[in-house]
Amino acid sequence: MSDVLHRIDHDKYSDDYIRGILRASRVIAMVGASPNWNRPSYFAMKYLQQKDYRVIPVNPKEAGGEILGEKVYASLSDIPVKVDMVDCFRASAAIPLIADEAVKIGAKVLWMQLGVRHDEAAAKAEAAGLKVVMNRCPKIEFGRLSREIGWMGVNTRVINSKKQNRI
Repeated sequence: MSDVLHRIDHDKYSDDYIRGILRASRVIAMVGASPNWNRPSYFAMKYLQQKDYRVIPVNPKEAGGEILGEKVYASLSDIPVKVDMVDCFRASAAIPLIADEAVKIGAKVLWMQLGVRHDEAAAKAEAAGLKVVMNRCPKIEFGRLSREIGWMGVNTRVINSKKQNRI
């Protein structure tokens, strides 16, 4: 049975569910991407680019400019390539419109960042066939699942020389 055919517990995602999304997604539209180097979206975008994802920034105030070498678009529907994941760095109140646009462009995943949750928008996106993740960061999840989290600043009290696995 597909994950979308049965109710996903949005309080606890399985590693397989998250890993499957990260493996299947190659093009990520980052709604709310910032050109400011000290903003979380900038860190996340840079990290994901280093992991071979194409991250396309969406920010109406920055449209036409560039962030980390990628052209910035005003909306999801302006992006000229197929998007796998829509990663939302916006407040929960903004999610319903973003979810509608994600469905409209044929995205496969709607991902809401840490602190962002909208159950009604999630249910609507799932009903349209999208996978949904709320209150998580793909940068953190990638690092955790690939065992890079140890060098990302978390004290694991374990030192090893094992080669890191890609998710």
